[in-house]
Amino acid sequence: MTVLSVPVALDERPLPRRVGLVTLATDHTTEVDFSALPAHGVGVYATRIPFANPVTPETLAAMARDVTAAAALILPDEELDAVVYSCTSASVVIGDQAVRDAIRLGKPSAEPITPISAGFAALRALEAGRITLLTPYTPRTTQPMAECFEAGGFVLQGVSCLNLTDDREMARISHATIVEAARAALAPGSQALFVACTAVRAAAIIDRIEDALGVPVVSANSATLWAAARACGISGPVAPGQLMRLA
Repeated sequence: MTVLSVPVALDERPLPRRVGLVTLATDHTTEVDFSALPAHGVGVYATRIPFANPVTPETLAAMARDVTAAAALILPDEELDAVVYSCTSASVVIGDQAVRDAIRLGKPSAEPITPISAGFAALRALEAGRITLLTPYTPRTTQPMAECFEAGGFVLQGVSCLNLTDDREMARISHATIVEAARAALAPGSQALFVACTAVRAAAIIDRIEDALGVPVVSANSATLWAAARACGISGPVAPGQLMRLA
């Protein structure tokens, strides 16, 4: 074996900006939805957090103890621009501020992002105060989310759910079903529709849902993707939808 004496030059980073994802062990969707970012000079680096179905307030709350360690595990001792905790319902059950505080403990310099904090910011940016909430969950898991949106200052014109308990099945909901469920859920007077759950594959077809409904649509992943892109200084669209086209 020969040890070469060639001088090794090191670049600063393979990509100039970096986003970390804390995804559920069972997540099929988030990394796919975030795959658009590297084309914009943003690296996406994911870790998994333990989770066991069914999706209930109890199983969601159990993830609280692992958030900090999961965030710290992403490129240890290196800085990230943002860290996304990719679970809408757990952000509600654990508490949105508590989740973001836990991320900060693991990655102090990164902007902590959740589907709730990003979703609220997205709806406000769209000037949508009256909304319809659509979830794939059971009524028992949906109710705390509805209360969270109302506490955040939004008027819920309607709340609908699909009564599923397994997030792996939520990731298999067909695009046609998502569009039809959105059409059926949208309540009169709504200024936007919010589609909860990072497992649901709505982000890639936001424009298709918006065409069917005639109002802006924000999904859990489109909101966090938008927030992460803005945290990295990207102002242009990185995915479909009216939200992405905001200046």
